[in-house]
Amino acid sequence: MPEKGRPVFLDYDQAALDAAYDQAAYAPNREQLIKRRISDSQLARPCIGEPERVAYGPAEIERLDIYRTARVSAPVFVFFHGGAWRSGRSKDFAAPAEMFLAAGAHYVVPDFAWVQEVGGSLMVLADQVCRAVAWVYDNAAHLGSDPNRLYVSGQSSGGHLAAVALTTDWQRDFGLPADIIKGGMCISGMYDLMPVRLSARNTYVAFDDATVAALSPIRHLDRLLAPLIVAYGTCETPEFQRQNREFAAAVEAAGKRVRLLVGENYNHFELPETLGNPYGLLGRAALDLMGLTAGMAR
Repeated sequence: MPEKGRPVFLDYDQAALDAAYDQAAYAPNREQLIKRRISDSQLARPCIGEPERVAYGPAEIERLDIYRTARVSAPVFVFFHGGAWRSGRSKDFAAPAEMFLAAGAHYVVPDFAWVQEVGGSLMVLADQVCRAVAWVYDNAAHLGSDPNRLYVSGQSSGGHLAAVALTTDWQRDFGLPADIIKGGMCISGMYDLMPVRLSARNTYVAFDDATVAALSPIRHLDRLLAPLIVAYGTCETPEFQRQNREFAAAVEAAGKRVRLLVGENYNHFELPETLGNPYGLLGRAALDLMGLTAGMAR
């Protein structure tokens, strides 16, 4: 066994901290699950129809996929995909749409830049996802949606970005009502960027004091107005488990509404597969958050 080095965070030495922010050793079936997610999305689109792809900003990547339910004035569920901030595309996260459409909700998946394409700046990604949410709110008439029933979610790095949106000052930054988001679901995200900055992720993310301060949602819970679901799996890395437990605890300590979901025996890539299942851990919780019932409308 290699000798343990000097602690760099809690009792982690550098090698252990790097491993705690890398799912590879904790999800040996990672590549299989990623391929399955992509193929499941390919299979779903012929059943639900290709999405309407609309620009929410001027950059080529600033597009969102809109999957529409037949319900009038439907709620909207906006999902931010994961991929360590450096991979993933919206088209490969279509599979959950079928459940949401059947229950009477629109399902929207924005694309946004990969961090390595924008000089390592997470501030660019945060701005993009918030502008995507603002577009969905502002264009409720185009969507046929109810602007007062807007929900956001994300998984992994997308869970972090969803939490950023949930703790954004919408009045100050966008001139919109402070409570435009009516509920959130953060799945296996990171909410305090300080230890992430110390990990090997700093080789491709340009962490600095300003980024860590601005984009650590756990530091901005005064802006959180929506009820929140925080979820993680027991087969994830110890840091992803800790981050989600402590974020939920901090939200509760701040007097805000939060529900912690623990996916027993799920790893980082298995847990989000339950989002598209109305009887799965995340799917059931998402429908409950929006006040919907499985198969209520199509």
